[in-house]
Amino acid sequence: MHSGFVRACGHNLEYQLIPAHQINRPTLVLLHEGLGSVAMWRDFPIRLAAATGCRTLVYSRYGYGQSDVLEESFGTDFMHREGSEALPELLAELGIERPLLVGHSDGASIALLHAGDRRFEVAGLVVMAPHCFVEDISIRSIEAAKVAFETTDLPAKLGRYHRDVRRTFYGWNDIWLNPDFRAWNIEDCLPHIRCPILAIQGEDDEYGTMAQIEAIAAQASAAVAVELQKLADCRHSAHRDQTAAVIDAIARFIDTV
Repeated sequence: MHSGFVRACGHNLEYQLIPAHQINRPTLVLLHEGLGSVAMWRDFPIRLAAATGCRTLVYSRYGYGQSDVLEESFGTDFMHREGSEALPELLAELGIERPLLVGHSDGASIALLHAGDRRFEVAGLVVMAPHCFVEDISIRSIEAAKVAFETTDLPAKLGRYHRDVRRTFYGWNDIWLNPDFRAWNIEDCLPHIRCPILAIQGEDDEYGTMAQIEAIAAQASAAVAVELQKLADCRHSAHRDQTAAVIDAIARFIDTV
């Protein structure tokens, strides 16, 4: 495994690259959730790489993990900019072409936006608990997260994974709770996606409903194959709550790609 930092959009981003075990396989690029990082994926990338044989890249976005500390507030277009600017620059710096993107939550939305931008080639998409639009359930849970951050030991727990936990947390929390963000919607990118999609959603997800992945199936399937995986006994982090089922589903999906 190779670890280091790569420069993208003027920031140093931490990354880990797990080598391939099989030839002629796409490179997997893992895109973390709104409070995620390289370390917060835990052993999932290694297990996924072992099961699929794919070279696997994990990185922390600007403001997360050990990447550069967030110096300014996110705008409502922060996921659009990540998908169209930072991610392409990072892939180019590392020499990765036509990746298969595996995104979780905000990272899944970024994957959809990147694939929906016709300038970039993507082999396939695995989107876990994606956000295509803002739901009331999302806002309620993000409001609850703010209360927990301010009244419990959550800062200490998250602080193990981020250089500046307060900037990381409020960077994410403030923009999601900004009234202007309620109109955020990326459904217009879905019909432009030109690669197969596996969309995974937990039935007990506290941050979103099945309407998210059903929107993908309805609006992207005219051009590409879309597979929906709805998991029982599963909350927002399917790769943690149902690790074996998720890895098996991704491995099968990659075989079809």
